[in-house]
Amino acid sequence: MAHGWGYAANNGPDKWADNFPIANGPRQSPIDIVPGEASFDGGLKALKIKYDPSTCLEILNNGHSFQVTFVDDSDSSTLTDGPISGVYRLKQFHFHWGASDDRGSEHTVAGTKYPAELHLVHWNTKYASFGEAASQPDGLAVVGVFLKAGADNAALQKVLDAFNVIRNKGKQSSFANFDPATLLPGCLDYWTYDGSLTTPPLLESVTWIVCKEPISVSSAQMAKFRSLLFSAEGEAECCMVDNYRPPQPLKGRPVRASFK
Repeated sequence: MAHGWGYAANNGPDKWADNFPIANGPRQSPIDIVPGEASFDGGLKALKIKYDPSTCLEILNNGHSFQVTFVDDSDSSTLTDGPISGVYRLKQFHFHWGASDDRGSEHTVAGTKYPAELHLVHWNTKYASFGEAASQPDGLAVVGVFLKAGADNAALQKVLDAFNVIRNKGKQSSFANFDPATLLPGCLDYWTYDGSLTTPPLLESVTWIVCKEPISVSSAQMAKFRSLLFSAEGEAECCMVDNYRPPQPLKGRPVRASFK
């Protein structure tokens, strides 16, 4: 696997800096959020999220996670306000999760790990495309939502039901009319800081917006995440688990809270 990055001992997060030196840069993600050290900022606006289910396109297994992609050629599904200025369009959402319910989230809160974390990835429309935005300091905004072990999550189940067709790396399937807003918590209080993509190329272009309130996920649903495979069809089966990067050094960055 030396040719690619992944989450195994020989190509995992500890080794990413070999090919992507920015891995040791000044604004890497994720981080451990220490609520007592985050400062309340009264100037932070409420998040404004407007998603159109008709822009939902397909679901795919990219060998690192699975993602649901959206048509992003108009301002149909957008994120505005919060800590950002301008209009950011939804490009895709994906998850990170663990091999067991005691780990899996990328961000942690005072050291606490959640079983999974949802990332909704948006790009700044002042740039021409997602690709161009991804290399700009204000190019991307990612909303992070923790999944906490508890009750069955009906909205999430719609996504999990599509897993049978995308079990292997490289598989994709159309996935129409899903509303990602159904995956958001009831309260959109958030922490925010300047960070990076959490997978190579680890570009330092992300305004992170991490929701304080988690959504629920049952242990049966978490088991379904772990039924996906890192491996392509015909390869030795390798379960997709522990596909998260551990917290990175804060290096003096401020973390702000939208709530007291």
